[in-house]
Amino acid sequence: MLPRIVSTDSAIGFHWASPDGLPLPLAAVIGLPGAEPDRWLPTHLEALDDVLIEVAGRFGEVLGGGRGPARDEWDDLAAAYRAIDRACVEYVDALPVAGMEADLRAGQILGTASLMGVRLRYVVGMAGAPPFDGELDDPGLGIVGGHAGLHWVDAAEPWRGARWLVVTDDGRRLPASLSMLLFDSSGVDKDATRREHREALAAVVESASGAGVDPFVATGALDWLLFDWVMAHRPDPDSGAVELTAAQLDDARLIVAATGASVRLRSRFDPGLVG
Repeated sequence: MLPRIVSTDSAIGFHWASPDGLPLPLAAVIGLPGAEPDRWLPTHLEALDDVLIEVAGRFGEVLGGGRGPARDEWDDLAAAYRAIDRACVEYVDALPVAGMEADLRAGQILGTASLMGVRLRYVVGMAGAPPFDGELDDPGLGIVGGHAGLHWVDAAEPWRGARWLVVTDDGRRLPASLSMLLFDSSGVDKDATRREHREALAAVVESASGAGVDPFVATGALDWLLFDWVMAHRPDPDSGAVELTAAQLDDARLIVAATGASVRLRSRFDPGLVG
């Protein structure tokens, strides 16, 4: 007998079970005698992808802002982000046990999972605040001139995060996004902008596990940079899919690492989440 994936119509998500039927995390499944990580890791990703499709189909209007959640949807929305989180962190934890690294498909699926997870947590009030939340000026209507740059909350403590801002000639600080800079702005060095964002995300991931980190602040910082990156790598503005080329394997692995780091941070203050 082989380990298998178990899911039910009554609950969102899935789990692995041992040949004896006992629930096991994926890392423990990979550690079983005769394990086949080359098969089981992709199987896990396919099951996660199915969960994302189910959640998008069920809650797409809520996640897209078309309507607010109904009272009887709150528990299922929370269960959805926790199921997605669990599946993501199990995949991340299983990679070193299998002696493998994430591939492009893992980056694409976990990228979509992170995007959907942020939206789910925003809806149920469990999303961390982005850097400089409540400190920025309102851009108003019309074209805005200024200098765009990535600004750190505190460069000495990268876990507090960074965010793209436009600083106007009169000193206002306006919120920006990676998508805006890459696709809606002039005079932007796109390769350099992507590289700076990538390096910032990696720095936050690395520092988030250090001593003295406030997990709620670090979660907002990490999730913002990851969400901003994923939003800029979709095939079109209405898509939740993440598009990566063969040359972006390192980006895929960073997405996977950042997704796992986010779950571990949030498990420190979310009583319903095990990371």
